Amino acid sequence: MSNALADDTGQIPDPYSMPLEDVNPLDAKLFQHDAQWAYFERLRAEDPVHFSEDEEFGRYWHITKFEDIMLVEKHHDIFSSEGGITIGPPLNAPEDRLQTRMFIAMDPPTHDVQRATVSPVVQPINLAKLEGTIRERAGNILDSLPIGETFNWVDLVSIELTTQMLATLFDFPFEDRRKLTRWSDVATAAPGTIIENEEQRKEELLECLAYFTKLWNERVNAEPGSDLISMLAHGEETRNMDPMEFLGNLILLIVGGNDTTRNSISGGVLALNENPAEYDKLRADPSLIPNMVAEIIRWQTPLAYMRRTANVDTEIRGKKIKAGDRVLMWYVSGNRDDDVIENANDFIIDRAKARHHVSFGFGIHRCMGNRLAEMQLRVLWEEIMKRFERIEVVQEPERIFSSFVKGYSELMVRVHPKK
Repeated sequence: MSNALADDTGQIPDPYSMPLEDVNPLDAKLFQHDAQWAYFERLRAEDPVHFSEDEEFGRYWHITKFEDIMLVEKHHDIFSSEGGITIGPPLNAPEDRLQTRMFIAMDPPTHDVQRATVSPVVQPINLAKLEGTIRERAGNILDSLPIGETFNWVDLVSIELTTQMLATLFDFPFEDRRKLTRWSDVATAAPGTIIENEEQRKEELLECLAYFTKLWNERVNAEPGSDLISMLAHGEETRNMDPMEFLGNLILLIVGGNDTTRNSISGGVLALNENPAEYDKLRADPSLIPNMVAEIIRWQTPLAYMRRTANVDTEIRGKKIKAGDRVLMWYVSGNRDDDVIENANDFIIDRAKARHHVSFGFGIHRCMGNRLAEMQLRVLWEEIMKRFERIEVVQEPERIFSSFVKGYSELMVRVHPKK
């Protein structure tokens, strides 16, 4: 496929300097350098339903406007989730690669019954029970931070809080909780980053399967519990899943419960540092936190896109999409669409209708844990504001090499306690 950084100089070409047909925002290097914005800006303005074709992935379309993304989301009968939610695997992928199935990459009715099996864990009554636990843990994490020292916020706060929460939802051995972080990262990493190759990914995810199979066997022979593994083990529609379907749903729940909230926690700190007037606004009125949380999730957009596959020949904005074509709904672009969101490139913590964004998707595949994610962010910021005058970002963040997970591996900060 067309490589935005094809020359090795580190210079990212201006998308306005290249032919429109060559503009392709899928390159992970764009996201690693936070350089994707002009690519989406041009596509939204000149070709919002944009076609790409290459030897690696075949035919695929970039959907970059808010309303068009919503159109695809609403018509799951036309745009199928079967086959995967990311652009991969490549057309020439090895046949022995790990092939998992997960309910987010299924269509009704299988999707609906599997999702319904685990969704009670994030129902309002259970979220209310979890809030105290989240608050206690957030407080403990914040109280343990090294005052006066520079440290990586991603590791000590973002990862730690979300991984503790994930361990609770799975009733996973707490001392092994960082395994969840590792498996989440391995599941979404590009070869040549934290994993060498697809074989290493396969080996580590099979270790994940083995660990969780042991937990499954313990739970299936016990009384039904309120954790996710027990729900899957006792669920009418999930108790007979084959191992690859079990692993696929585990990866979905781990990544969904970890990567997304983690990167919004980091993104919020960065956004406030880049917009000091908004930080002043927050200090003056902490009651803005719930609205700010929605704005953080929009501004960060922790999953940059979701893929669908056209079931039939169809048309969007006069573009003829063929059956079998892959369609990428670029949430990260839809959330910056000025036709729907006023001053969409600005971070505004008291924004009107801040929850009107596509970070959680829409329709039958809307993020199951959206309320849990919002609650974790709200509680964390409430506890931050009790303790710290400012969280100061002291150097440029290191971003993940991925065009799917839009996140951070390092955010070096110093915390300044309230006097």
